[in-house]
Amino acid sequence: MPVSPSLALEPFLDLLRCPACGARLHPHRASLRCPVGHTYDIARHGYVGLLTGTRAVSGDDAAMVRARGRFLSTGRYRPIRQAVVRLAADAVPDRCTVVDVGCGTGYYLAGVLDRLPGARGLGLDTSVRALRSATRAHDRAAAVTWDVFRPFPLADGAADVLLNVFAPRNPSQFHRVLRPTGRLVVARPTGRHLAELRGQVPAMLTVDPAKERRLHRALDPYFEAVGSRRVEYATCLTGPEAVDLIAMTPSAHHLHRADPADERRLLPGPVTVSVLVTAYRPR
Repeated sequence: MPVSPSLALEPFLDLLRCPACGARLHPHRASLRCPVGHTYDIARHGYVGLLTGTRAVSGDDAAMVRARGRFLSTGRYRPIRQAVVRLAADAVPDRCTVVDVGCGTGYYLAGVLDRLPGARGLGLDTSVRALRSATRAHDRAAAVTWDVFRPFPLADGAADVLLNVFAPRNPSQFHRVLRPTGRLVVARPTGRHLAELRGQVPAMLTVDPAKERRLHRALDPYFEAVGSRRVEYATCLTGPEAVDLIAMTPSAHHLHRADPADERRLLPGPVTVSVLVTAYRPR
């Protein structure tokens, strides 16, 4: 018998806080409610909608989520997930709390939970389409709609591990919700990432050469790096895989995804994957 959405969220209630007043949340019918009466609906798909007011417009839409699901299922990005898992799991106890900020479909969160059989995982994302997949990514995971640029609806020191994979960052909130002994793991592309595809599709977004400097400047007041891995390899994509890879990224907002010529324009062949994955500890 399937577990009801409210029961699935109960193991995570100690982490969650009302975004309006900061109080703890409790189940109330098909919702979560704080003692003051602020109420947040639990979707039938299992995630709770804590994000109210003006919503971010950059969340993945249905087409992007479908493309991401298809592409990640090919295993082309498995080495990236393995690097994230190793850096996330090396310095934390088996029984711990993992929070994935910008979790998407939950692919990386599920990998960490597989490595830590006593852990639980909570995903935050603006995209309800992505969260529908994230709630199914692992039986020890739950999900919440949230915008990374707002103060997180989480208790201080709630997380042992924070994941931030190809997603925006909020360093001060990362520091607040991460335990002093915890780890932040950040994965981001280098300038070599998908260079061959950018050569074929000039409208694709490029990686800012100053990205690493900006990342260091933003994180340095709160965190220090304790380990890093460069994940770089060539992978041979089919035409449809290349289309999905572009369509699941922010470049999708800048391309005509409905153009039937896309797949013909993208030639199958080797593509460079180049990503830096770094673990940080709080200062």
